[in-house]
Amino acid sequence: MTGSKTNSMTREQVLAALKNPPPQADFVWDGLDEDDRPLTRIEMQEGIEAIRKRRGRPAGSEKTQIALRVDNDTLAAFRAMGHGWQTRMNAALGEWLKDHQKT
Repeated sequence: MTGSKTNSMTREQVLAALKNPPPQADFVWDGLDEDDRPLTRIEMQEGIEAIRKRRGRPAGSEKTQIALRVDNDTLAAFRAMGHGWQTRMNAALGEWLKDHQKT
């Protein structure tokens, strides 16, 4: 038999379980590993709600959305850095301001 053993059921037991699933679900859980337990409908709903709550800009954000025109090569360079390029561009502008502010 190739591959790793993933459960204690024999091939015949697995085939029988697949042919005759319990009426409440089409997944047979052996009850041994809690990580393999299918989620209940309530647990799934709670997970969906938690994801929905995290969407959007965090509360209390002090940023303003603007339209800004920059050279194509500048934009391409920041985008090439990958995820978070807008944050890095904001940081670069902030550093420039620190160096060039008149006192």
